[in-house]
Amino acid sequence: MKLRQTLSDAFEWADTALTRATARLGRLRPLHLDVYRSYGTAHRLYVKGRLLADRGITPQTEADSPWRNFQAMYRRFNSREIARAEVLVAVPGCDTELPVRTDTEGYFSLFFDPPALPVPADYLWHTVPVRLHQLPLRFRGLRGKVEGVALVLIPPPTAEFGVISDLDDTVIVTRATHLLRMLRTVLLSNAHSHEPLAGVAAFYQALLRGLSGRPDNPFFYVSSSPWNLYDVLEEFLALRGVPPGPLLLRDTLLGRPPVPPGETAPSTLHHGHKLLEIKQVLATYPHLPFILLGDSGQHDADIYAEIVRQHPGRIRAVYIRDVGVPARAARVVPVAAALWQDCGVEMLLVADYLAAATHATARGFITKEGLAAVQAEWGV
Repeated sequence: MKLRQTLSDAFEWADTALTRATARLGRLRPLHLDVYRSYGTAHRLYVKGRLLADRGITPQTEADSPWRNFQAMYRRFNSREIARAEVLVAVPGCDTELPVRTDTEGYFSLFFDPPALPVPADYLWHTVPVRLHQLPLRFRGLRGKVEGVALVLIPPPTAEFGVISDLDDTVIVTRATHLLRMLRTVLLSNAHSHEPLAGVAAFYQALLRGLSGRPDNPFFYVSSSPWNLYDVLEEFLALRGVPPGPLLLRDTLLGRPPVPPGETAPSTLHHGHKLLEIKQVLATYPHLPFILLGDSGQHDADIYAEIVRQHPGRIRAVYIRDVGVPARAARVVPVAAALWQDCGVEMLLVADYLAAATHATARGFITKEGLAAVQAEWGV
């Protein structure tokens, strides 16, 4: 743990030093403000983003070669972050702007309480303007108007439940159980060439609409992927017809998430990050039940079981997609059995989303029309 933190600190120091030197030489690209989809309520909003030099990434296309995708991926990770800059977040419903400073990796995040939140113009989503206000002295020579708009998800009172989903091998095929295959998939593909799981779009759209038929049920995607992949993942969801939602990714590859007072440090980065993000979502919407979706490739079953036990009555069902590795599937079976016996919550190990949709229809989560859409994708 100490070695990991030491390495993380060393990389941060070296990256900051290189960014300063590049800026002094006048070779730093124009600044760019990444503003991520986030979530909140009518009484509290959460905004997160990142300030960095433009990475020179061209729009992703279906015709991009593996080499072109690799070059773009290199630029995503070889970013130049701008630390200690002041960003202003506009408060909806008034003329006030709240200041927030970027951290050593260029990230900023802010929770704030709007005085009177108007109805979102775009369904489920509320817009919050964000702009760069002031740079630290060492970057004052940089010019340009830097601004963006945060999209904040606000579930309507008519929402039946929320959905929290993993991404890797749950929505998008990454082959996370095979390191070399996963690296090849991630590094040489883009939003157009990444492969979705069969039936995932139809099933998730059915969950979005629930029994009411309205797209009221909010989605949240919790992944251990770094924020550097945000643009790829967001565009992938849009291209494949998967419901949009906040992407709750990890700040760094080496960093460990903060542990709230009174809690035990998690055994793995993957475990700890997902637990903390899911707990924050559940705390934001205390009256909303949730459905959890993951896969057997990592530790989703253990993480979700822990969430169910710590939040009794909040989880309606858990779906774990079988990635086809018998040893991994075998680990899910006893976890699911114990969860049903102790908490009365079903954790289903499903071969595909047709099986999940069939169960969800029987449980009254989705309509028969939603099931029919999933069956159509499978050619049934």
